[in-house]
Amino acid sequence: MKKLVLLVVTFLSFISIVSAQTTLKQYKAGHTFSISLPDYMSKTIGLNSDATIQYKSKIKDVYGFVIVDSKEDLALAEMNFSSLKEFYENFIAKFLKDEEKRVVSAPVYKKVGDINFVETDVTYYDKEAEAEIYYLAGVVETKAAFYKVMSWATKENKDTFKADFQKILYSLKD
Repeated sequence: MKKLVLLVVTFLSFISIVSAQTTLKQYKAGHTFSISLPDYMSKTIGLNSDATIQYKSKIKDVYGFVIVDSKEDLALAEMNFSSLKEFYENFIAKFLKDEEKRVVSAPVYKKVGDINFVETDVTYYDKEAEAEIYYLAGVVETKAAFYKVMSWATKENKDTFKADFQKILYSLKD
């Protein structure tokens, strides 16, 4: 009986030692960034299910959202982009590609500190709204992620809101 108890105690001690030697690797979840919005806009939901933040002003009829693609997650999915240009071209080729009267302007690249930006104007005809829609489509590259910053209004309000949309885009930091 003593041998059986000794065997069980030895076995339990061995299991305890083996499991105690397992090393753990720490992972961080989520991604933090900041972005500034005009005071007439507020956070919202329901515009895009992939968005990290969504914003709007129903009174002014302007909307937007930001989608984050972390470089780590892209690498896990074997989607390795060598540059902002490559990421942007992959994105813009698919963005609203099947919409009527889609027009995409030439991209404008800019670097602020160590953050890379590209912006382009996109317009298309929305059958449901029976109006032309204007997007300031921006892509931002930081060390950790690519961000798609999409702000839109009707095309007739482009000149009214484009500067604010650009301020939103260029305010992004992580």
